[in-house]
Amino acid sequence: MATTKPHGPAFYFPTIEAKYGRPVDDWFALLAETGITTQKPMVDHLKAEYGMGHGHATALAGFHLNPGKWER
Repeated sequence: MATTKPHGPAFYFPTIEAKYGRPVDDWFALLAETGITTQKPMVDHLKAEYGMGHGHATALAGFHLNPGKWER
């Protein structure tokens, strides 16, 4: 039986969790607490405050802003 691999932003979630030491749900809660509602400022916040790489920050922000668009 074949398993489907995550695609879109979820593809990065295991790496994000390993590299930054938090489950992605913690990152989503943190993003919700910021009150930021658009992607670029959200990405910039993750990069500036947590030293996150651009691709990882973009994946989290994109999923957070459009959770119904992507599967986990």
